[in-house]
Amino acid sequence: MRSFPGPALALVDTMRGAAAAQPERAVAFQGSPGANSHRAATEALPDDLPLPCFSFEDALEAVKDGRASRAIIPIENSQHGRVADIHFLLPESGLAIVGEYFMPIHHALMGLGHGPFDAAYSHPQALGQSRLFLRERGIVPLSHADTAGAAAFVAEKGDPKLAAIAPAIAAELYGLDIVETHVEDSADNMTRFVILADRPAFLTVDTSQPAITTFVFEVKNIPAALYKAMGGFATNGVNMTKLESYQHGTSFSATRFYADIIGVPGDPAVDRALEECAFHSKELRILGTYPQARKRG
Repeated sequence: MRSFPGPALALVDTMRGAAAAQPERAVAFQGSPGANSHRAATEALPDDLPLPCFSFEDALEAVKDGRASRAIIPIENSQHGRVADIHFLLPESGLAIVGEYFMPIHHALMGLGHGPFDAAYSHPQALGQSRLFLRERGIVPLSHADTAGAAAFVAEKGDPKLAAIAPAIAAELYGLDIVETHVEDSADNMTRFVILADRPAFLTVDTSQPAITTFVFEVKNIPAALYKAMGGFATNGVNMTKLESYQHGTSFSATRFYADIIGVPGDPAVDRALEECAFHSKELRILGTYPQARKRG
């Protein structure tokens, strides 16, 4: 926790104290107070106590250690794609996805004064979402652990040539001036968050309402293995809304896939599709079934 920039530490300590007193209400998020994940935590789970964590691993560990009942983690952005490393972290965490939340993302350029700026710090996702804005102004993008932490870092450095790209509330929290708002390159910039807990919640999902099931699988290293694994979803009428591949290990021969489907285990069509996928895979693991927060298609 002490890896946070100095201006953020007092807020972090206050929020940690409140969460420690009621861990059953604590929701862990990655980033400094004022980060987009902080906002997502307060919007998606307004009755919970946000617990700031320096890294994604720290946020997941807080749930595993009992310091928080849930964690909320960004998984993909409409403009910049999936969040780095999250496909590795979720399966390894042993936690279950119990919900999802979609949040519009807006960034502001802020600093000590109004520039011009030589460089801007932010999380790599935010830098990617503001890439054209920065290039047009000749501002060098520099990576930081999170958006609000970048704002706190700029405040701590005290250099008027440095800026941060962060949510507007971060400027208020850390005493910076907002130079420009809505610096994201796309007006419909949206991030999908997933909510994780130490046990699955699919038994509480109303089967009459649309639900998402997320799973990972690794196909056998034989010709047409993916085609065969996918066939069961087509023949059973199960809608797959997401399929992403990533490499596992250093051999580059073990391809894993991260997938979302509409439906719940226990539905005969879903069970048949998953069984067929598992038959053509080395491994298939369900990460969670949860209510659909936004209609697909």
